[in-house]
Amino acid sequence: MYRTRARLSDGREIVYYDEAPGRTPVPDPRGLPPVEPVCEVRRDPLTGDHVTITAHRNTRTFLPPADRCPLCPGGPASEVPDPAYDVAVFENRFPSFDARTPPVPAAADGVERFRGAGRCEVVCYTDDHSASLATLPVSRVRTVVDAWADRTAALSALPDVRQVYVFENRGVEIGVTLHHPHGQIYAYPFVPPRTGRTLAMAAARPGLFGEVLAAERAGPRVVLAGEHWTAYVPAAARWPVEVHLTPHRHVPDLAALGGAERDELAVLYRDLLRRCDALYPAPLPYVAGWHQAPVGEGRDLVRLHLELFSVRRAPGKIKYLAGSESGMAAWINDVPPEEAAARLRAAG
Repeated sequence: MYRTRARLSDGREIVYYDEAPGRTPVPDPRGLPPVEPVCEVRRDPLTGDHVTITAHRNTRTFLPPADRCPLCPGGPASEVPDPAYDVAVFENRFPSFDARTPPVPAAADGVERFRGAGRCEVVCYTDDHSASLATLPVSRVRTVVDAWADRTAALSALPDVRQVYVFENRGVEIGVTLHHPHGQIYAYPFVPPRTGRTLAMAAARPGLFGEVLAAERAGPRVVLAGEHWTAYVPAAARWPVEVHLTPHRHVPDLAALGGAERDELAVLYRDLLRRCDALYPAPLPYVAGWHQAPVGEGRDLVRLHLELFSVRRAPGKIKYLAGSESGMAAWINDVPPEEAAARLRAAG
């Protein structure tokens, strides 16, 4: 993997990850004004949850035609000036978190507020607009894995960053705003609620992740397994399609994976995505997110793992979050996890 750094015309960083050397970046011809994000984090006094307020994101690009895709290389609206690329990562033009956001003034309502410092990046898996991560060759998926790991290490070293979350939203049912195959990375200035709850559970029960993995590997919900990784439907799955992909060795984040683990991950993850797409007549809409240990805490408690889930519960039917899930976070799943695992195994 060969890394090349450059700058877009508004000062944002772009990093190319190529499978062969020799890239000389093309200058960005757009002459964009500097990015001026305003990201404010407020803490709910009743739950302790952090809520980020980012009014500038209301103007972000929404499902443009293919000839105006900002992730296709070298076009008039392209965020990637070069005429071709393997994998490209750049700072989001409409970030939820950004170190350039101004100080947040104190308010008289007693609600805790602070700057939404951090960083948001877009990860373009390929310059082919019609592809998907599942259709790419294993060698390209491996390059994507290396890019994820490299960005995790770089973002974890930034001031104010507390956790790095690598994820992909795919499908209009999920709410994507761009069809080009891509994912995102959020470098949060706080530990998100889901990780906070996981940290508390793991602190109360040392070895929790290893125990869960061992139990799942011995049970009926394994979808696929290799020497270094196992994919399974969790016993308490929230979604009609939900799969966790977990390394056998305790590692805190993607940057800590060894070469053999990355090699197998590229193979198994692509296999998993293809199984998901084979479940229904149309490709599966999904969210796939890498849960990593926070920066500087819980490194021995939280094990790196992928959680992939979909809102599709049957052909032409979507699971919408109703009152119980949206209002109370009390989940109801119509699909038994054992049944979902059997269908994913058969889809291979």
